Amino acid sequence: MANTGHPTMRRVLRREIAGTIGLLTDEHDFRAMRRYRTFTFQNHANYLREVEALLKSLAAQGNHTTVALFDPEEYAEFCTATGLDPDAPSSRTRFTAELATTGPTVPYDGQPLAELVAHLVDEAVRQATWEYAATLLARIGACASCGEDIGRAAFARASNLLVRILDTAPQGNRHLVCSVTTPAETLVAVLHADDDGEGGTGLDEAEALEFTTVLALGLATQSPGGLVMRTTAPATTDRIYGWHLRGNGVEPLTAGEVFDAYCTCDGKSLSP
Repeated sequence: MANTGHPTMRRVLRREIAGTIGLLTDEHDFRAMRRYRTFTFQNHANYLREVEALLKSLAAQGNHTTVALFDPEEYAEFCTATGLDPDAPSSRTRFTAELATTGPTVPYDGQPLAELVAHLVDEAVRQATWEYAATLLARIGACASCGEDIGRAAFARASNLLVRILDTAPQGNRHLVCSVTTPAETLVAVLHADDDGEGGTGLDEAEALEFTTVLALGLATQSPGGLVMRTTAPATTDRIYGWHLRGNGVEPLTAGEVFDAYCTCDGKSLSP
């Protein structure tokens, strides 16, 4: 006869719970948390090993776990705003739960922790880039002469440009990089547009939103910037295309400019 007692059922239910771990990815953030008495880890390397062991243990039990980037400064601000004691494990748990809904997270599926950390940092940078670009775009306001919302109009133009570029590109997987130089910093967005095998194009919605927002910011502010696209398909030579941002649109780069923009930056950023 099967055991259907409460302990067994609780074990079954435990496998249905999805969890999130807030991870201190670097030594600086780790040291910042050591000021709290209840944070008992002494060494960052040991801390990372324990986190990886925990992730493996949860996965072996059938639990789905995501990892979020734990920022000590944001944590302190969260505790101040909510009236929580920062030197309490329950407060760290509350903050991590908040990160699960608002911050970048990466699911653990057995990958090495170093790979997971790199992916998590990339996701955090991508989200920060989008938030910064979206904020600048929203602050531009309306056109003094026609009353049109400049940021919204630029986003529509950027969306149309992206669609035209993808529609006219050769078949294959496409890797696009958009770079826009603002007075404060250079924003870089990356978009992967791969053939889905059925004649369509597969896009990551978050990537596409970030890419379009950064492109829209460049168009709206007429900032220095550009796009580079690399297409890859079986049994063909990779092709590279590039454009300068010019006014409300783009202009093709010369072959030499494409080489400088893409090859010298390893396809990760663009400085036309």
